[in-house]
Amino acid sequence: MADQRMTESERQEFLAGLHVGVLGLERSDGPPLVVPVWYSYEPGGDVVVLTSAGSVKGRLAAAAGRGSLCAQQEALPYKYVTVEGSIAIDALGEDAHDAVEPMAIRYLGEEMGRGYAAGATAADEIRIRLRPERWFSVDYAKPG
Repeated sequence: MADQRMTESERQEFLAGLHVGVLGLERSDGPPLVVPVWYSYEPGGDVVVLTSAGSVKGRLAAAAGRGSLCAQQEALPYKYVTVEGSIAIDALGEDAHDAVEPMAIRYLGEEMGRGYAAGATAADEIRIRLRPERWFSVDYAKPG
């Protein structure tokens, strides 16, 4: 069977594309939290997720200090990239709107994104930075 894993450049390019990610965070009192999220990624950098510090994912990310994110292509040919790694958290404070607006525009387009960002920024907004340390990927378009 041929290798259907993506090359390093393929997986980084795929992860940088527009996908809804699925963030996984461990918790001490039960199974991991697995939740869909908007994210951003630039090749060689961290995966960035924005949320409020008081949200379930914000609290769990801070407590766990590590997590995973999966991005997939749901149409044929199926593909996915999963990254695992350590988490760092930055409080956004007064810069929250400046971080939320580009993320909202990325997912909703210019007009809807600006509108979303104008009303959706929490006072305790944080940036979760997931450092990719371990990668898993499959591209079913590759011969197999």
